[in-house]
Amino acid sequence: MKLEFTKMHGLGNDFVFVDGFSQEASLSAAQVASLCDRHRGIGADGVIVVRPSERPECAGYMHYVNADGTLAQMCGNGVRCFAKYLVDRGFVQAGDGCLVADTLAGPKPIRFEVGEDGLMTSATVNMGRPTLDPHAVPVDAPANAVGPDGRAYLREQPIESPWGTFSFTCVSMGNPHAVCFVDDWATVANSLFDDPSDKRLATFDINRIGAFYESHPLFPEKTNVEFACVGPDGIAMRVYERGCGETPACGTGACAVGVAALLTNRRGRENDVLLPGGTLHIVWEKDGRVTMTGPAVEVFEGAIDL
Repeated sequence: MKLEFTKMHGLGNDFVFVDGFSQEASLSAAQVASLCDRHRGIGADGVIVVRPSERPECAGYMHYVNADGTLAQMCGNGVRCFAKYLVDRGFVQAGDGCLVADTLAGPKPIRFEVGEDGLMTSATVNMGRPTLDPHAVPVDAPANAVGPDGRAYLREQPIESPWGTFSFTCVSMGNPHAVCFVDDWATVANSLFDDPSDKRLATFDINRIGAFYESHPLFPEKTNVEFACVGPDGIAMRVYERGCGETPACGTGACAVGVAALLTNRRGRENDVLLPGGTLHIVWEKDGRVTMTGPAVEVFEGAIDL
């Protein structure tokens, strides 16, 4: 089977796109993992199959599978790339300026901008209201705080690890997130840094500790794990994504960090979230919606034998 594909990325969070409108595109978990292999395949954090939607208001359905072959409900960087795929290929007219993407986390309204060539450059996605109820996130711990809108949530729950105790605020943006703010890097275990004299977010060994918390028993569906710190230019974060490890950026993770920053009284409703791959602008609107603005880039097209 020869599979045609498009490689795209949002802030370095990269995806293999497959046109499910014009070809059969039912991929097994093993095939997805093969496509995402960075040494023997195309290389990506996941595969997105673009399919027709059963919802009349939606321009298409985004079927997203992680690099390990597991199905994911939502991907913030992926959905911006999804919008670019639809706009640049004429499924949506460039002059429309907006579309609705169908996802497993529900319809996501998107406003987009195009360049002089008519190709999409950036998008603002209405990510919907964050889920705060611990049972729905899901996380197996009771709520211990109440947010500004009166909803109960799990705030800075201490969870032990081989490297000490870290505290997580749990939010779902259609997929589960556990957000840990580190206010003083000097207190973090030396063993999580190659050079203990240089302790900061950029030098932190997120892969070891991220893998530990991703599969912690408190998270029955596993979780995305974010470590973040507040600075003068916004909120810096790194993410260990459920099913694929650390990525340069995570859109739903940036949204979760923005929500958690307000819930823990560290920042206001509007923030630049600074990721290794670039910056996303996150707003937790007063009506409860979270919006995310960022770029989407097409890298190349090709075909591969499966």
